Amino acid sequence: METVAELVQARWGDHRTGLRFAGGRLSHHQVAAGAAARAALLGDLLPRHGEPHVGVLLDNTPEYPQWLGAAALAGAAVAGVNPTRRGAELARDILHTECRVLVTERARLPLLDGLDLPGVRILVTGTDAYERLLAPYAGATPRLARTVTPATRMLLSFTSGSTGAPKAALCSQGRLAAAGRALVSHFGVRASDTHYICMPMFHGNAVIADWAPALAAGATVALRARFSASRFLPDVREFGATYFTYVGRAVQYVLATPEEPDDRENPLRLGFGTEAGAVDAARFEKRFGVRLVEGYGSSEGGAAIQRTPGTPPGAIGRAAPGDDLAVVDPATLTECEAARFGPGGRLLNGREAVGELVNRGPNPFEGYWRNAKAQAERVRGGWYWTGDLFYRDAEGFLYFAGRTDDRLRVDSENLAAAVIEGILTRYPGAAAVAVYAVPDPVAGDQVMAAVAPPPGEDFSPEEFAAFLRAQPDLSPKAVPRFVRVAPRMPVTATHKVARSLLRGEGFRCGDAVYWLPFDADAGHRYRRFTSGDLAGLVGRYEAQGRAHLLG
Repeated sequence: METVAELVQARWGDHRTGLRFAGGRLSHHQVAAGAAARAALLGDLLPRHGEPHVGVLLDNTPEYPQWLGAAALAGAAVAGVNPTRRGAELARDILHTECRVLVTERARLPLLDGLDLPGVRILVTGTDAYERLLAPYAGATPRLARTVTPATRMLLSFTSGSTGAPKAALCSQGRLAAAGRALVSHFGVRASDTHYICMPMFHGNAVIADWAPALAAGATVALRARFSASRFLPDVREFGATYFTYVGRAVQYVLATPEEPDDRENPLRLGFGTEAGAVDAARFEKRFGVRLVEGYGSSEGGAAIQRTPGTPPGAIGRAAPGDDLAVVDPATLTECEAARFGPGGRLLNGREAVGELVNRGPNPFEGYWRNAKAQAERVRGGWYWTGDLFYRDAEGFLYFAGRTDDRLRVDSENLAAAVIEGILTRYPGAAAVAVYAVPDPVAGDQVMAAVAPPPGEDFSPEEFAAFLRAQPDLSPKAVPRFVRVAPRMPVTATHKVARSLLRGEGFRCGDAVYWLPFDADAGHRYRRFTSGDLAGLVGRYEAQGRAHLLG
């Protein structure tokens, strides 16, 4: 099995363009030389005893891939630090992963003000002190540390969990190198390709699905410091990008930019990611002439789904080779029924078909850093539990139905937020949509949707209600009771919808909210939710002893 260090070493002597960024470029050889210099520096900075962990708190600058390569050569592990974390939470992430060195930049220094980080050496890139520190190592060559093997720890990737502190998933050099090779084979990545990395590199998507296959194939990497929807197409053209990855709502933001008649004049041939949705994927291909391939995987690596020829619309694909995936009822541990569909692809037996996706076979999950409780929750009874809801059709194709904490229970019926969301994304008056649960005053949940209108457009409750009535696959119980009109959808640093924030604020938010009053008939006639409505509704929660659920 290969190591990432060997892939870095293989680029030594390759003088083709290896890295592009705003205002400059480096050859593969220069990137490998930069990694070698930083690896030699790490050899002197990291203690001989203790964990060889390096925290990286950077935008997508040229320093990031060089520090990834440096860690691989030195047998160290990179903990990508999320810049949206603040104060004690940020300090906790750095100290929990036992980072001895923290690499950052001037723009991120305010985040560290006042933090107590004992034993952490902070390096600030782009400063004279940093250049002086590196200078003695400029002639280093990319040599593998004696301790480097495929099992050597390479990444500590924080997963964003819905509750509690993020968990640091482990990824070895062997697994990361194998993931890169697998994507090279699956997508036919060539040395002449250019991989555009616009997703943040502290997240596993950018490193595992974008940087690693580029490194394995000897392709060029092009960096955007921070994701910008307006710069997406200009960057693609400037860099000659042929491949990119995405997560969350990034695709929706690109689609919300003004259309131009020459949008299809670009070098892209493929986009790979998650959570774009079938509707937006089709819109993206129609507008830009680029196919989006929806995949499924995680930083943990415990389960993977691959899209294959013949995958039906809306499905992600089938289990990757070697995975024994099943959709299981967590209460009974039995497999759920095969999904049955009606006209328009409507899921007819959601209650019986939707369950949690598990991997019953051997899998490459390597655990969490010093979090035995989370690890035991992830692997139970010899199975890997993904924490994600799916349903499977009679042909074995798998459909994503949301997270386990995105399940709603309305009128004693279980609903999956992602299924409702998939229907609402058809609404032309929404640039982005999110569906989530809010507590019912009496029992269970009610459906709430956040809708972000396209720039310059207003939300029309009448048009939205008419749209809902026209959807043949929208169950009456899935009709949103509350609709939040968000000028911009709140997202995490990885451009996933900040569902915990939406759920926490519920209908008591600062944005305009429309609702279907509980005492009204089922006519889908929305009205503005007022302060008087709020007071009356809170009184109902209090009368039922459920006001505490409102947060």
